[in-house]
Amino acid sequence: MKRIRKAVRGFKTQIVLSFLIVSIIPLIGIGIWTYKNTSGIVNDNVKTFTYANLAQTSKTAAVSIEAYHALIYQIFTDENIVALTDKINAGQDTAVSKNQLRRALRGYASAKPDIQSITILTASGEAVFYDMITAATTKNSWLDEFRLSRREIFQQISGTAGTVMYSTQYATTQGNNDYYLFHMANRIIDYKKVKKRNGVVIVSIDERMLNDICNEDTVRMEDGRYQTMNFIADGEGRLCSFDDPARCGTKLWEKKDTQEEKVRKTKQFLETEGYMSGDHLAVQTYYDEKLDFTFVNASNQAATLGQLRQQRTIICLIVIFSGAALVIIIHFTVAHLTGSVYRVVATMKNVEEGGLAQRIPDEKRMPTEIELIARQFNHMLSKVEESMDKEREAVVRQKNAEIAALEAQINPHFLYNILDTINWMAIDKDEYEISNTINSLAQILRYGLDKSNSMVEIRREVEWLRQYIFLQQTRLKNTFECQINTEPEILGCRIHKLLFQPFVENAILHGFDGVERKHILKISIDGDENRIRIRIQDNGKGMPQETADRFAAGETAEAQERSHIGISNAIGRLKMYYEEEAQAEIKSCPGEGTEITLWIPRLE
Repeated sequence: MKRIRKAVRGFKTQIVLSFLIVSIIPLIGIGIWTYKNTSGIVNDNVKTFTYANLAQTSKTAAVSIEAYHALIYQIFTDENIVALTDKINAGQDTAVSKNQLRRALRGYASAKPDIQSITILTASGEAVFYDMITAATTKNSWLDEFRLSRREIFQQISGTAGTVMYSTQYATTQGNNDYYLFHMANRIIDYKKVKKRNGVVIVSIDERMLNDICNEDTVRMEDGRYQTMNFIADGEGRLCSFDDPARCGTKLWEKKDTQEEKVRKTKQFLETEGYMSGDHLAVQTYYDEKLDFTFVNASNQAATLGQLRQQRTIICLIVIFSGAALVIIIHFTVAHLTGSVYRVVATMKNVEEGGLAQRIPDEKRMPTEIELIARQFNHMLSKVEESMDKEREAVVRQKNAEIAALEAQINPHFLYNILDTINWMAIDKDEYEISNTINSLAQILRYGLDKSNSMVEIRREVEWLRQYIFLQQTRLKNTFECQINTEPEILGCRIHKLLFQPFVENAILHGFDGVERKHILKISIDGDENRIRIRIQDNGKGMPQETADRFAAGETAEAQERSHIGISNAIGRLKMYYEEEAQAEIKSCPGEGTEITLWIPRLE
């Protein structure tokens, strides 16, 4: 009996020892592998989505800055501003011209909420501005404190072809509020004398605009330090947007530094200045080449690492103190844990492949650490979707603004010439003909200004076109003949207003210029069940076919082709309305004439 008992004890001991050797050691290895694998997956995905978030932030900032660039474009090409600047340079009615220019700048300053000042520096050394901060007419809020002199600013901007950006700098203190501004500038362009340097325009924007874009998710701890934060450095390594605006202008790194040196210096700055703890500080950057901005994310990962370490400890304790129920623990703990991790990873992979609508299921049995990761990951996805929705809305608003800007480029000299014609008719002719002319002009203005971006039936567009042709014939003493032919079946179809008016205007004003034979303009509108064809033909002076091909492709006119800039703008507008469904064909031969054919979708 004793021998049997000893044998049982010996066998039991061997089974226990074998069980411990065969099961616990692999389980410990599995626990270590699970911890490292989970840590690696979490770290890799956090880095991936942090980088994606920075890239999204960069796109949002680019869209916002592009909106201000569009505003600057409107200012430096404004003929009224060009004329007033020339008067100031020439010393003509300087005081009156300054007041008129200041009123014009005030209108532009109210177009965007974060504009604090718009300044024009003239070639004669004058500074005309509208300042939202001080509301003064003699004291500019930032110009006197700027790191460059007025002359240096003028020389730098006027000698540059594109828009110049100046990084954020302290401007002034007003009402106990410190203002930090960054600036976008461009030289004023007179398209009649493109190379003339008559002045520059500078739009000053509140740094808080960039900070609001970067720091929607900024988290601060109880001790005042940051849990996570985003900020921006310019191309020279200076802070141009920071949650503490007083740090704007601080030099973080040198332009020649490597990526590792930039990260090291950023960590050193945040730790030295007390913004974040350096024990588990992670820094990631994203460089936007177009803006020449580096977007930086800094986060304290101590909490996440602590949770992962806690997970490792729990696994080890379960292995050590639950040997008797090892199989159950393996089945219900390790399988459950790894299953949760794999579900998180599977969702992450789906998101990585473009499925942003995916979410990690909220399971009550999911471990606390993984549940926290899942919730944070789901929250991050919601923020990314929200940012993308905002970006799409911003793109739509920008597209609408571009369409409005293109529509606004219809040559205003047409109106001036007609009014001038009416004036001379009042002198030379009877009042009945003048009344007819004024009536036609009034109909044109009313049609063009009422919902300029709307769609109308083709019959209304043709009626307006006849009035337009009548006025042009009156102004040009009936020097050309116009024939308009339309198919009755398409008169009820809808088309965007003033869609092909620039092509007709170009034929009249430029096509017939210098041609001695009888001028004939033919306009025909027909089509099939899917498309409408609009054809404009003239027997004018024509142009080289290679030039016509460039216009048809929507390329911007060169300096010697500025008289045809309306064609490029009209084709650009056509593409924005109908995208790839619109086509433009231009056939031309010097000395024989030009034929323009437009294809657009048929809309009932």
